[in-house]
Amino acid sequence: MAVASAGPAELGFVEAAPAWRLRSEQFPSKVGGRPAWLGAAGLPGPEELACALCGRPLAFLLQLYAPLPDRADAFHRCLFLFCCRVPPCCAGLRVFRNQLPRKNDFYSYEPPSENPPPETGESVCLQLKSGAHLCRVCGCLGPKTCSRCHKAHYCSKEHQTLDWRLGHKQACTQSEYLDRTIPDHNFLFPEFEIVIETEDEITPEVVEKENESEIIGSMGEVPEEELDSMAKHESREDKIFQKFKTKIALEPEQVLRYGRGIAPIWISGENIPQEKDIPDCPCGAKRIFEFQVMPQLLNYLKADTLGRSVDWGVVAVFTCAESCRLGIGYTEEFVWKQDITDTP
Repeated sequence: MAVASAGPAELGFVEAAPAWRLRSEQFPSKVGGRPAWLGAAGLPGPEELACALCGRPLAFLLQLYAPLPDRADAFHRCLFLFCCRVPPCCAGLRVFRNQLPRKNDFYSYEPPSENPPPETGESVCLQLKSGAHLCRVCGCLGPKTCSRCHKAHYCSKEHQTLDWRLGHKQACTQSEYLDRTIPDHNFLFPEFEIVIETEDEITPEVVEKENESEIIGSMGEVPEEELDSMAKHESREDKIFQKFKTKIALEPEQVLRYGRGIAPIWISGENIPQEKDIPDCPCGAKRIFEFQVMPQLLNYLKADTLGRSVDWGVVAVFTCAESCRLGIGYTEEFVWKQDITDTP
């Protein structure tokens, strides 16, 4: 994905894709499934991937491949967003950034092949090149092991219990088949590829003016007193929500808007962060807006069918303006959630 500074935003749309296209070596942008980790070392641990509100393991929501072309140390760069999906919480959100130079210990110097590999099986990879083991349920770092077979790894006691109940109890003694017998734990979100397109150059201001002329024309001979009364009732929230709707009207299926350093679009006049609300990076640099997740993504998550009430209006991610390197691992960035219930 190219970096958008002051130009139009880049829009993300979901598409079905074969499993091989969503693996780490393809540097995917994707929704759901297990994370396709970029760097295989320094992964965030269970404590970092626990909901700050209820303490339960977060679910992987999406990742965005967003390299910085002018930075040798960020030739590969990816952002990983996680959310809590446990009722009645469904509120915790955390985001992590990882970046690598072109020459690194995990990937070829050459671009990945556009052709499917010889073996395109659906087996799940639960051990990274670094040797790190991943949780059988969520695909995050799994430091815990089954005390019986010592082959199955988990991020938490909660996920170990879930896997035991859904089949590991029977498969435990057949450790050579463990990777082939991973059940549907009803925890992961449906998996899609995120494809990127540049936003159309048609400006929303033109649409707004056209709508405005239609409204004025339809008012006809409305008394001046009534017009004054209507104007007083038009709130700032109404204007912001209308601007949001106008902005996305040309591409209503967009699930993501990307533009490093541009301004996000808010769905409501309530709960908009001020500069003081966005903490600086531990390196001392300011954090800037990088991308936002749109409410349209909720249509693809099938959250309701799983009895989960994941919800948001806008999820905005702010990252270090310097895209610093604090070690070789994953650096936590800042995420702001604006609820859809705040809309007029």
